[in-house]
Amino acid sequence: MDTLIDHYARRHGLELDLVHAVVRAESAYDAHAVSPAGAVGLMQIMPETAADYGVRSAAALFDADTNVRIGTRHLKRLVSRYGIGKAVMAYNAGEGALARHGGFVTFAETQRYTHRVLTSYLSRNGVDAYSSEARRITGITLSPAMANAGAGKHRGLSRREQARRMRGVDFSSLSLRVRPSLSERALDPAALEAGPESQPMFVLERPSGNAQ
Repeated sequence: MDTLIDHYARRHGLELDLVHAVVRAESAYDAHAVSPAGAVGLMQIMPETAADYGVRSAAALFDADTNVRIGTRHLKRLVSRYGIGKAVMAYNAGEGALARHGGFVTFAETQRYTHRVLTSYLSRNGVDAYSSEARRITGITLSPAMANAGAGKHRGLSRREQARRMRGVDFSSLSLRVRPSLSERALDPAALEAGPESQPMFVLERPSGNAQ
């Protein structure tokens, strides 16, 4: 597989490390990979993109030679037009997204993807991803935050890890009581009215003596 990838990388004048970084991020070298969006094969080619290069059969994209030939050709066109960093973003999100975002795609998925591809590429060339040299080579500024773009407090954690964290929460420190200021009428759901003056029927608060 490496020989095939290297062959087409050289044929289209692309750096081997860049092409391999893209293949690793796209499919982890799985020629049968299919994304939820319908991208196919080693370089995760969309059928619409393949059609632009004369291949109109999605099934043909499972052929490693066809896939890498189209993928490297497409990547070369993007690099020639935008430079390495923006080309990687466009490879993931599309040229339309790159244009709409002013040349730096802010989609969380694209941020993570770009960080993964470019840090891999740069490290194999002995370049610090956050250095001025990296900016000169890629044409964009990478940041550590890109690696976890879009990650919330629990996003990116496995279900087992989320469960483990929840087990560590001490729910005994909370108690449920009725807010004293509410009248008996207010406790009747049929009598409640929504609006700026409405109040919650119940409030969660720590019991006395456990305040932190």
